[in-house]
Amino acid sequence: MSLYESILRPVAFNFDPEWVHEQAMKMIQKGVLRARPFDDERLHQNFFGATFRNPLGLAAGFDKNGVALNYWGQMGFGFVEMGTVTYYAQPGNDRPRMFRLPEDQGLINRLGFNNQGAQKAAMRIGEATPTVPVGINLGKSKATPIESAALDYQESFRLLHKLGDYFVVNVSSPNTPGLRTLQDKAPLLEIFAALREVDSTRPMFVKVAPDLEWSAIDDVLEVALEANLTGIVATNTTISREGLSRDPAQAGGLSGRPVREKSNAVLKYIAEHCGKDLMLIGVGGIINAEDVLTKIKLGAHLCQVYTGWIYGGPHMLPDIMSDLIGIMDRDGVTHISEYRGALLR
Repeated sequence: MSLYESILRPVAFNFDPEWVHEQAMKMIQKGVLRARPFDDERLHQNFFGATFRNPLGLAAGFDKNGVALNYWGQMGFGFVEMGTVTYYAQPGNDRPRMFRLPEDQGLINRLGFNNQGAQKAAMRIGEATPTVPVGINLGKSKATPIESAALDYQESFRLLHKLGDYFVVNVSSPNTPGLRTLQDKAPLLEIFAALREVDSTRPMFVKVAPDLEWSAIDDVLEVALEANLTGIVATNTTISREGLSRDPAQAGGLSGRPVREKSNAVLKYIAEHCGKDLMLIGVGGIINAEDVLTKIKLGAHLCQVYTGWIYGGPHMLPDIMSDLIGIMDRDGVTHISEYRGALLR
């Protein structure tokens, strides 16, 4: 058991999760927290002109305002997705709004897209010098009526479109009223049409919920084809409480280990039904190297972690990458991409 698992995490878990998150972000910004170096060319991949030195990135929601973009590479991440960014700055929902489930390695949040707004994000990203690719996750401002969502996303994108390596339209968070209705085909097509008016060249993804019916996922796949999207991020948090040791009776999205099977099922379905050119980012329930490898075998090109990193600690990324290389050596695999889609063949 590591020092983090045996001492630091138990102490940190005595305090409010959001307060601990804020203190950790301050330490990361100062370069105090960092992981031991690990790099192996067998994990390198190139997508849309960007080099990803390993397949595991930091999911949206952790660095909402892009305050630590220069430091995520030092933590071992292959890339980072900042945000969710909304056009208008907003405080999010009332506190407390984050709840740990240690017995299940899970987390419930109802943050509500708290962020400093697209204009501040653009200034901060423009001043940053990150060492890993940066994705930007876009959401709808709570103050914007749902019927004006496309324009709201468009105005954020207008400020940010030259600054990210890729962009993700987030229509799947359960914490903004009405947002998940934008996963329907017509409003989703309207959003991407509005973004394409600003810049038709940027890599674009849509992030989907793990709670969608298969028919709804089919609609998303049609949107991906019609809107010429780069890919899909699967998945966001779940509103289900199935499989928990106890239900804390808190509203919000559940992430971490409890969402793993649901997110993997959605990822598998998408991989089986999408074209070979659609890029997939698998997120949900990653705790160890086997979890990463499972998502890659289900068709993911890249993966992301959020809650698992809270439980795994600063050295989680190099530990996972080292374990991945060990598995590759055992299997006689020369590059991580050779595993892609293995469970679908």
